[in-house]
Amino acid sequence: MIWFYLLLLFVFTLLGGGIPFLFKQFKSSWFTLLLAFSGSFLLGITLLHLMPETFHELGEKAGIYILLGFFLQLILQRLSHGVEHGHVHDHGTHIHTISPIFLGLCIHAFMEGIPLGFNYQDTSTLPSIFFGVAAHKIPEAITLSSLLLVTPTKTNKWILVILFALVSPISGIMAMYYGQKFYFISNLLVYFIPVVIGAFLHISTTILYESGTKHHELSRQKVIVVLLGLGFALSTLLLHSHE
Repeated sequence: MIWFYLLLLFVFTLLGGGIPFLFKQFKSSWFTLLLAFSGSFLLGITLLHLMPETFHELGEKAGIYILLGFFLQLILQRLSHGVEHGHVHDHGTHIHTISPIFLGLCIHAFMEGIPLGFNYQDTSTLPSIFFGVAAHKIPEAITLSSLLLVTPTKTNKWILVILFALVSPISGIMAMYYGQKFYFISNLLVYFIPVVIGAFLHISTTILYESGTKHHELSRQKVIVVLLGLGFALSTLLLHSHE
């Protein structure tokens, strides 16, 4: 089942990355609503599934690693310029190479994929995390492709999108394989999950705050999609009750 989720994640990310290339008239208003939905959904999945699992495994120590992940994401943001939470702005007019942004995004994507290769006590956690990560990867890939359209690069833009789409599935495969083969790796993964949680908390809350109008106002449409995202996150709890 893990392999199926990782394959779907690659497909969803690739499809998201292809939207700006194939549909030149993609409306930014729809994109901001998609961002708001993905941010609220990812926040819900993190709070409802990942955090209970990691506090069960590590107890109060988990909070330290969550804080570490939160501030690690702040550092990565210096490389990626916030593309992972939907920032495009006028980057194309100020950045002459995509390399540092792409590197920052790939590091972030590698972190995102690791929880998908981890074994959880609650079997509803893995599919829930997949949906949360996938909902985030689509607008993230859209933002990357939009930036590629306005930023000079010698590498074929489709190749960069494909490479980006592969990062999270590859990290999930590595986490699954080496976690099963080496005990110390599986033990390290237990401590790495809260680091990823911290990064997810930073990204999801930033998306919720910044997506929408220039003055960060809560429009009616944004409130609706945020509530939908949280509602879908809550619905994943039903996966457990039906087992």
